[in-house]
Amino acid sequence: MSTFLFDEVIFGPIHSRRLGISLGVNVLPDNSKLCNFDCIYCECGWTHGQLRQKQKFHPREYIQQALEKRLAEMNAAGFNFDVITFAGNGEPTMHPDFEQIIDDTIALRNKYFPAVKIAVLSNATLIHKRKINKALRKVDQNILKLDSVFEETIKAMNQPLGKIVIKRLVENLEKFNGALIIQTMFIRANYNGKVIDNTTETEIAAWLNAIKYISPKLVMIYTIARDTPAADIEKISIEELERIADRVKSLGIDVQVSG
Repeated sequence: MSTFLFDEVIFGPIHSRRLGISLGVNVLPDNSKLCNFDCIYCECGWTHGQLRQKQKFHPREYIQQALEKRLAEMNAAGFNFDVITFAGNGEPTMHPDFEQIIDDTIALRNKYFPAVKIAVLSNATLIHKRKINKALRKVDQNILKLDSVFEETIKAMNQPLGKIVIKRLVENLEKFNGALIIQTMFIRANYNGKVIDNTTETEIAAWLNAIKYISPKLVMIYTIARDTPAADIEKISIEELERIADRVKSLGIDVQVSG
């Protein structure tokens, strides 16, 4: 199916179904995806071993200059928006200067649009690193992925390019003491002859236990909305997502549903 890459450092503003009017920041290469996951549903397509190739990151100074130019233009035009979002072509926390880039962004946000939030969309695999953890604690919305608490499901659905120990990941998420947002993609699929379904009662019950333990300030539940690299992925109905959301609410945790 047709997927795409972001070909600019600063893109948008676009309307995000979860975040509102969002100005995107892509700190990763603009000619290839760079991620330590290879999710079967990723809108940027397959990783295709790009992680193992030498990559040229956008320099910190270039990102800072590009962001300031866009913010200054939007400020002069009186344009209002909701959030600056680090997303783009893969996993933003892989940039070697990620913490410093976040510091630059906070300073620019405060200068031009002090009411605007800063968000990071991350697969959470690098939160054990001190600098990444520190940077994520500085932003308004650190949105961290947890699609399943079963390693076999993660292997099939997210296809990590390294070993993921789910117990350790959940423990690291809990250490944020609630100052995080969990995002979970719900799908059913048949990929490489294997059925993938993180909506079963076994999956949901175990995931809810992890959510209760992590106790995030918000859970974002969503399903596919764009083309995916793998075929035969089923979009979960809004009614089914709402039923899952009700079980999260019963834990006393806020939830947002995007169909």
